[in-house]
Amino acid sequence: NYVFILHQTTMSFTKQFLAEVQQVTAQLNEAAIEKCADELAAIRERGGRLFILGVGGSAGNAGHAVNDFRKICGFEAYAPTDNVSELTARTNDEGWATVFSEWLKGSRINAKDGLLIFSVGGGNLEKNVSPNLVSAIQLAKQAGASVIGIVGRDGGYTAKEATACVIVPTVNPAHVTPHSEAFQAVIWHLFVSHPKLKVAQTKWESQNK
Repeated sequence: NYVFILHQTTMSFTKQFLAEVQQVTAQLNEAAIEKCADELAAIRERGGRLFILGVGGSAGNAGHAVNDFRKICGFEAYAPTDNVSELTARTNDEGWATVFSEWLKGSRINAKDGLLIFSVGGGNLEKNVSPNLVSAIQLAKQAGASVIGIVGRDGGYTAKEATACVIVPTVNPAHVTPHSEAFQAVIWHLFVSHPKLKVAQTKWESQNK
């Protein structure tokens, strides 16, 4: 049951969209977010690496998040989509569905490591949506690695199989993608600012002292 905002005829689109953002924020599951933060802390504590996967806009978020987890939280973190040469070579030669799992095999993912999934739908084999995320999750679980997700809609395969997962609530079905991808950024920035994870001061905050 979606909570719809007032019809656009009584409210500007900007006001409507921002009101939806407030609704998403209010409905986020705090316990799920804290569980993800705890799982991330455990990955770092055991000396594991963090592999961040996303497709499309979520791939852009993955590259940004790698920077933040490495620089602010001291993780050894990587995103396969940061290397367009390898990504396109694997897609061309082996196919899209295995592009992430084969990359993870080459990285020798193991039980110390963690997989962080950014996705709007979370992957769905039956609908052939993001099958590469599904195969990556399957491989990670076989290796004993942790799987963490920040996903939209009902969370898809990621929500079903993750060790910990945050689902971005749907408040307007017409805006699932922009809200899901925007809140990926909100939530990972929460993680890298979390006292359980943050180890280095950020530039502008340090200027206030």
